[in-house]
Amino acid sequence: MMVTPENREHAATSIALAEGTANPRFVSQLTKNAFALILAGGRGSRLRQLTDWRAKPGLAFGGKFKIIDFALSNCVNSGVRRIGVATQYKSHSLIQHIQRGWSFLDGRFDEFVQLLPAQQRVEEAWYRGTADAIFQNLDILREHAPEHVLVLAGDHIYKMDYGKLLAWHVSRQADLTVACVEVPRLEARGFGVMHVDENDRVTDFLEKPDDPPAIPGDPDHALASMGVYVFNAAFLYEQVIRDADEPRSSHDFGNDIIPHLVPRYRVFAHRFADSCVREAGEAPYWRDVGTIDAFWEANLELTRVTPALNMYDSHWPIWTYQEQLPPAKFVFDEDDRRGMAVDSLISGGCIISGARVRGSLLYSGVHAHSYSSIEHSVLLSGVDVGRHARLRRVIVDEGARIPEGMVIGYDADEDRRRFHVSEGGVTLVTAEMLGQQQRRVR
Repeated sequence: MMVTPENREHAATSIALAEGTANPRFVSQLTKNAFALILAGGRGSRLRQLTDWRAKPGLAFGGKFKIIDFALSNCVNSGVRRIGVATQYKSHSLIQHIQRGWSFLDGRFDEFVQLLPAQQRVEEAWYRGTADAIFQNLDILREHAPEHVLVLAGDHIYKMDYGKLLAWHVSRQADLTVACVEVPRLEARGFGVMHVDENDRVTDFLEKPDDPPAIPGDPDHALASMGVYVFNAAFLYEQVIRDADEPRSSHDFGNDIIPHLVPRYRVFAHRFADSCVREAGEAPYWRDVGTIDAFWEANLELTRVTPALNMYDSHWPIWTYQEQLPPAKFVFDEDDRRGMAVDSLISGGCIISGARVRGSLLYSGVHAHSYSSIEHSVLLSGVDVGRHARLRRVIVDEGARIPEGMVIGYDADEDRRRFHVSEGGVTLVTAEMLGQQQRRVR
């Protein structure tokens, strides 16, 4: 989009509205005229068997949500209500979730969540990379004629006002803006890392470098890409078409598009702290739950007295689809058979029948039978824990039935014979590992 005095003034006004208020939400012409494309085709192979039957964005999180709900909710809450979701890998449960939970937007007002599976519209190939997913949907993007395109990863947990991000992008007269988080420098090796000048203009972009460059003035931290980009629409079209014609390209934003753009165009890094949604005094919250240990830890963080992620914020709700289930139920009150949960999150439809639950998160419809013990564990929907079973530092996948008296999480060597034990000592259990038929993943 050509930057004019009018939209620069509008961006400045939007930024001014954001100042002095903890969590303002404003809808502007910038958000109304933007199109968000969420890339939700990732396999998430580091999550091991948790993604055998589902794409990573379709994995449950926080007791009742799917990971993709966070990017979708950020869009809706920001006023960006023209949304496409590009799916590919084992997407049935993800598509079903979006159809059930995200059909409330009204197409009569040009608001929608549109599913964009790899349809081989341009050529006989699946999405070959993040940039190729854009290229194969160019006709759909052009049909909606956005001024800006938000390209969003669908597999991270965070709350962000994309309106502030768009206003910042226009105020800098940027061609591309890359949202970034500050991470410890040595931990940045798994990210795209930016070198910036004093104005946050990107001077170099390195994909997963062995020696990440530090933030100017802060030698211990680096600026890592969040996988959140703002492009001027016409500029994006030009670049993905150019990249599609490059035979040596992997057609990926981090590997190909951004390194090509940095020395040639106006590319800026936007600090997540400037547009994240948080209460006064809270640190910016962003999590990549891409490993078993990260998934376990991020879920159990929510059980703390004051968790880093505020799920009780009615001003920035996380929208989702959830089944109509009865309240959680706790029964029996005997010395050795007491249904109880301490420092835990228990979702609807759960029955804690004479079992003890400590420091754990139970998703919908979990049934813990008498005399069982669950400690520091994450149990996905429909798990059944038999009598006298004991679980500690365990993730149990949907629908698995823990046999009576089984002990998991107390002897890592014994666990490795049947289950997967992570580097951090978290044991992953699935129905197949228990010799049971996999129930349909929801």
